[in-house]
Amino acid sequence: MSTTATPDRFTTLPDEHALASTVAALEEHGFSVQVVDDLDAARAAVLARLPDGSSVMTNTSVTLAETGIADAINNGGGRWESARTKMSALDSATQAQNRKAIAGQPDYALGSVHAVTADGTVVIASASGSQPASYAWGAAHVVFVVGAQKLVPALEAAHRRIYQHSLPLEDARAQAAYGRHSQVGKILEIHQDLPGRTHLVLIRHQIGF
Repeated sequence: MSTTATPDRFTTLPDEHALASTVAALEEHGFSVQVVDDLDAARAAVLARLPDGSSVMTNTSVTLAETGIADAINNGGGRWESARTKMSALDSATQAQNRKAIAGQPDYALGSVHAVTADGTVVIASASGSQPASYAWGAAHVVFVVGAQKLVPALEAAHRRIYQHSLPLEDARAQAAYGRHSQVGKILEIHQDLPGRTHLVLIRHQIGF
């Protein structure tokens, strides 16, 4: 059995001053932000934002899985329309574009990010680009659920975090789950968004890659 090293600088929670400063920077760039203490509070905060009957895409995310958010949406008894369930019912070989439309244009796209910079930029890496498509443009609303250990000083540190920390962990997960390696195919940086479109739930807890 092998283990993946996780440098402390990528897993340490910020102090309250750094957290508050980052929240202020995010808000200046059009994001709304909610800070919560634990995973249960994060799940409650996210679900409270989703109108009944709305289409919701749960993008692949360790954070969504560990908070129980993905399960609540996809097995929620019909309270929300699960875009993932709807997409998965289509044939990937013959209905690829239909699958992309469903996943890329929901009412709400849920996921996480790999880094948040001190000056208010969120950074997301993806192997295929399927997640950033909805985050950048396609979804009407976006909700990111983020462990506070992902706060970094600047973009350079965000990229180091992706390659030195997140990728090795995701590569190990992908091999276990899919039998193949992961990669950084595309990186999305969101520096500014329309007020009211993108919301971050920051958790004072180490969670996710």
